[in-house]
Amino acid sequence: MPGTRHSYRVSVEWTGNRGLGTLDHAGYGREHTISAAAKPPIAGSSDPTFRGDPARWNPEELLLASISACHKLWYLGLCAKAGIAVLSYRDEAEATMAEDRTGAGRFISAVLRPRITLRAGDDVAAATRLHHDAHAYCFIANSVNFPIECDPVISLG
Repeated sequence: MPGTRHSYRVSVEWTGNRGLGTLDHAGYGREHTISAAAKPPIAGSSDPTFRGDPARWNPEELLLASISACHKLWYLGLCAKAGIAVLSYRDEAEATMAEDRTGAGRFISAVLRPRITLRAGDDVAAATRLHHDAHAYCFIANSVNFPIECDPVISLG
């Protein structure tokens, strides 16, 4: 509903204290657990470049995953509304972050590369156009300050 506000809550608990806390920059782990309500926890860390655990999700991956998932959810809903049957959808998304000389960084771009299969006979051109609409509606895309491109490949099943 327009004008409605939605609130979200998560807990992020640092689990990387190796006994001396943050006494030494190299001496503590970047591990943390992300949780919300009764959902399964997400094992997080920093990017391995920043002393993180490569087996855990990092904030940069989670941001990109949020962009991709939000776009997909809007796209699927718009296709359903248009009578276009999506049979499969897989996105191989990629983003670029740039660090400056101080060590601060920011995302400068993202590219979504969804590979989609539609029901035989569905309108591929209309399905392709709906990506533009999905991007315009995506809550996450509307919240970031860097460009997001979408390069879909659509086939008929």
